[in-house]
Amino acid sequence: MNSPRLPIIDLSPLEGGGHWRDHVAAQVDWVASELGFFYITGHGVDPAVIDTMLQQSRSFFRMREEAKLGIHVSRGGRALRGYFPVGGELTAGRPDLREGLYFGEELPDEDDRVRAGVPLHGRNLFPDLPGFREATLDYMQALTGLGHRLMSCIGRGLRLGDTHFVDRYTGQPTTLFRIFNYPPAAAAAAEHCGVDEHTDYGLITLVYQDEVGGLQVKHGSSWIDVPPVPGSFVVTVGDILERLTERRYPSAVHRVINHPRRSRVSMPFFFDPCFDAQLPVQGTYGDYLMDRFAKIYPQMGSLASG
Repeated sequence: MNSPRLPIIDLSPLEGGGHWRDHVAAQVDWVASELGFFYITGHGVDPAVIDTMLQQSRSFFRMREEAKLGIHVSRGGRALRGYFPVGGELTAGRPDLREGLYFGEELPDEDDRVRAGVPLHGRNLFPDLPGFREATLDYMQALTGLGHRLMSCIGRGLRLGDTHFVDRYTGQPTTLFRIFNYPPAAAAAAEHCGVDEHTDYGLITLVYQDEVGGLQVKHGSSWIDVPPVPGSFVVTVGDILERLTERRYPSAVHRVINHPRRSRVSMPFFFDPCFDAQLPVQGTYGDYLMDRFAKIYPQMGSLASG
């Protein structure tokens, strides 16, 4: 495809404060309003934390299927944590051509939300791989910090103030981490997407992708390739941020085309409102999220009903 390249925004000037923060915020505001999809560099996440998580992910997906099924998502209960095989997730009613591993905030059994049976809250299921648990928790902590920084920048760009989102929505954010493996597809084409066109459901998604490529974002009637940029994250505007900005920031439609010969690893991190945050019209974010998940995950019906 002869397609334009998405903008790359360097966040490092944020550390300079003052007009430098305004400069970066204006860049983020512009690209979020035009495309809802962009790269960030200078984000401050230690490259060693990213590389370790990527290598651990590849090690997991190389495991035998029976070993991976030992932490199948059905064992995660109401927390919806664990592994699902190829075809275990739906997009637009069609099985995805990818396998994945679900994580969320690590919560002990005595946490009040876990004791109350709040969906999507609880302990994670980790594979039996040395260092995997530590790598995952380190990565999630780093990405949570980045999510707060980026939402502060977005608040400034919208002229709502640096603390607008944390004061109202993300004081205790819902953080969900997914690791996906897209196997080779011999007939890789638009009709053989690893995941079909869709939008994300929350505020922002921070995606680290390996070197294989295949991610695309829709702009008008065309698809723009989103090739890997070393050391960067791809930022996606989600449905809730679109609504909170009264559609100033469009929720980005995107998809993934599987490579014909190589597997692709992608690590999306979802930084979203508190589970009990009150949203305009939709009620709480938790209610909205459970309704949305019921359309994506076949197992959600029984989870939502108890």
